[in-house]
Amino acid sequence: MSPTLPPTADRPTAELRQQTREQAEAHLRALVGSDAARLREDQWTAIEALAVDRRRSLVVQRTGWGKSAVYFVATLLLRQAGAGPTVIVSPLLALMRNQIAAAERAGIRAVTINSTNIEDWQPIHDAIRAGEVDVLLVSPERLNNPGFRDEVLPRLAETCGLLVVDEAHCISDWGHDFRPDYRRIRTLLTDLPEGIPVLATTATANARVTADVAEQLEGTDGRADVLVLRGSLDRESLRLGVVRLKTAEQRLAWLADHLAEQPGSGIIYCLTVAATQEIADYLRSRGHDVAAYSGQTDPTERHALEQDLASGRVKALVATSALGMGFDATLGFVVNMGAPSSPVAYYQQVGRAGRGTDEATVVLLPALEDHDIWAYFASLAFPREEQVRQTLEVLAGEGRPMSTAALETYVELNRNRLETMLKVLDVDGAVRRVRGGWEATGREWAYDEERYRRVTEAREREQQAMLDYLATDRCRMWFLRDQLDDPAADTCGRCDNCGGLDLSLEISEAAVEEAGARLSRPGVVIEPRKMWPTALGNLGVDLRGKIADGAGEGRAVARLTDLGYGQALRDLFRPGEPDGPVPVPLVKAVIEVLGDWRPTVEGIVVVESATRPTLTADLADGLSRYLRVPVLGRYAIADPGVEPGQGAMNSAQRVAAVGRRFRLDSDPLEGRSVLLVDDLVVSGWTMTLAARAARQAGAADVLPLALGTQS
Repeated sequence: MSPTLPPTADRPTAELRQQTREQAEAHLRALVGSDAARLREDQWTAIEALAVDRRRSLVVQRTGWGKSAVYFVATLLLRQAGAGPTVIVSPLLALMRNQIAAAERAGIRAVTINSTNIEDWQPIHDAIRAGEVDVLLVSPERLNNPGFRDEVLPRLAETCGLLVVDEAHCISDWGHDFRPDYRRIRTLLTDLPEGIPVLATTATANARVTADVAEQLEGTDGRADVLVLRGSLDRESLRLGVVRLKTAEQRLAWLADHLAEQPGSGIIYCLTVAATQEIADYLRSRGHDVAAYSGQTDPTERHALEQDLASGRVKALVATSALGMGFDATLGFVVNMGAPSSPVAYYQQVGRAGRGTDEATVVLLPALEDHDIWAYFASLAFPREEQVRQTLEVLAGEGRPMSTAALETYVELNRNRLETMLKVLDVDGAVRRVRGGWEATGREWAYDEERYRRVTEAREREQQAMLDYLATDRCRMWFLRDQLDDPAADTCGRCDNCGGLDLSLEISEAAVEEAGARLSRPGVVIEPRKMWPTALGNLGVDLRGKIADGAGEGRAVARLTDLGYGQALRDLFRPGEPDGPVPVPLVKAVIEVLGDWRPTVEGIVVVESATRPTLTADLADGLSRYLRVPVLGRYAIADPGVEPGQGAMNSAQRVAAVGRRFRLDSDPLEGRSVLLVDDLVVSGWTMTLAARAARQAGAADVLPLALGTQS
């Protein structure tokens, strides 16, 4: 893996290399819009390997190093030499938009095929065939779209001039962001004609991941000569610090008091969607110009918010990691409200700051609930072997393509986990995505328990390393670089531990009181289900289409992920906690919710619980006394053989399980408005079916009320 190939008679001469470098410099100046722009030696080494020597290269360099300049300049040089278009596999729409804008500045004709521009796909395909496209950006998921995979991808593999894999750590099983579709790139690499250069780039790969990705770039026969360029991961503009406060209201108060002090515009990262909304609402109430941003934000609104942040029209976006890889703007700060589960993920998030500026502030405010959130996401690991085998058996027995919605009725996994599992099986060759869904290939498949165990253990080590980062008295930038196996890791002199950043712990009493009042304000809306799951007939359930006799809009005290009452609810519903009456603080919260909501009801129906019978009975009895209405009945357990929570991983399975488990046992409900009471809403289907039963028993209206909701 030496930086240059040995000279031979048919290799480009030194003079030609110099001429090519001069052309590359000219392209760079056009790309960045500056006559003073010059390539650094390591950038030129990468460009030379691609455009002159047509090699495969892996570039592991810090955020802001200029990886996109390498592949855009190489594209222009290769296109001048008659090569086909560059194909860039890129993970996020935000990254694609930034890259297209940068390409256009240099006169590069760049297009993208993604889920938001379906109407443009055919014209783009026609333009590619006509040679009118210099760069095509695609998501890794697009590589296995049946039409794209079977009709477009083979032609691209034959004709492309350069393949670029951005965020290449995802190719590795050891990558911290496991995306099955990235593993498909291995197949694409083997299909490329010999002599087509390949560039893989990432800013977040330790030594193990770097070696793994390089090995895969070499190909199954190991014949490709891969250049690895690994540079220092120091971010000289970043000043890292940690502020440890005991309570959620103190952390919110600190943010409200000190946000205006942060330089320029920036990002406030949160671990959950609920937190982005809660924190953004609070900060706006304190006069800060912020907005919430997550994967649930409408794509058009996301684009507008990204532009507002990049142009400084907002002080901050309060965001999940959906605003992550590839967002390119000059930001003065990043604040994390809650710690990501690994130093690698944290390094990537803080890397959004300090690009194009000499100094940027990075602050982490860890929270007690971080561990619970890490545990929740860890629970979404690869499914158990019996679930995988069941999926394969169903597909094999069907003998025709099945949609994910139809498969859900046979396999107890939610839609996202089922889709992810199918993608892994597709990459492994056991299933194949086709028009109309998925089909079994008949190929033998082995459950790689060792691999999944390794990934689980690696994530546990990463979580411990994140806790160590919070507690360390050593240089924080050194710590992050050391976690990424940066051989040049050294003290930075800029972080709070090095004495280069002084973060005030002062919080005004008024801010704490206001934050406390905001967090102690209970009440979230429980939106009623509108549609029955698809293909319930496969489970013998005759329900389809719109839900005509469901619940009205309900209320819960809080989400389990909320900053305020979320902790009390997590403690109450933690596995192994003993059953008992409703805790006094939650009793007061329920009363406050009722005071704000003011539902008009004439009776109560309670959802019976096998695991918390005292809790639910106490809740119903207390509401009966407070509202002065009778408990009219129970949505009672009729089949205890159906376990609590059975089928909860997907909607179809849950509807079938709830329908078998419960029956309504009540006094006459004809014409009455009923308060439907449960302890915790997980999927919403128990409430939906209980409301349907009450409506069929004559209830005029059914309003759900619960202590908590999982999301």
